[in-house]
Amino acid sequence: MPSDVVRVIYRKYDGSAHRDYPARRLTEDDLGVWLGVTTGTPSVYHGRPSVEQIPFVLLVPHHAWWTGMFNPPPRTSEVYCDITSPARWVDEDTVHLVDLDLDVVRRRGTGLVELRDEDEFAVHRQRFDYPDEVVTKAEAAARWLLGALGDDTEPFATSYRKWLALVV
Repeated sequence: MPSDVVRVIYRKYDGSAHRDYPARRLTEDDLGVWLGVTTGTPSVYHGRPSVEQIPFVLLVPHHAWWTGMFNPPPRTSEVYCDITSPARWVDEDTVHLVDLDLDVVRRRGTGLVELRDEDEFAVHRQRFDYPDEVVTKAEAAARWLLGALGDDTEPFATSYRKWLALVV
């Protein structure tokens, strides 16, 4: 039986700490595992202790090269997708992800969808010697997300709203 609490660990490709926080398992469906993070949740960001100021829902897809963070107002990003390695689960209560720098974001209000951190991806691609397969998969995931966030493909249209309502 899976735990109600999941530890979410993001690292950079070189193994350095990126993000680390506990999340509540909300459900699992054909899209992936839905996790909720409430205001006040202790976290670590770039190796420094932090506390989440705004709640969010994280979707960890079963086999995709991204994760999706769904945010309420006042956060300006309605949906924020990190391009990552596919999730690696340990004992069903810890998920490990490698953050591959690229992000695809849909802005609240305007619906503008943008690709972010291409410069960081280019630098880390050289510094950490990303294999060609990783580069290809990361770029393909970013292209797919640019379309999916723009045309309201699920889970980016409405399916996340019921889970977000549970943590707000």
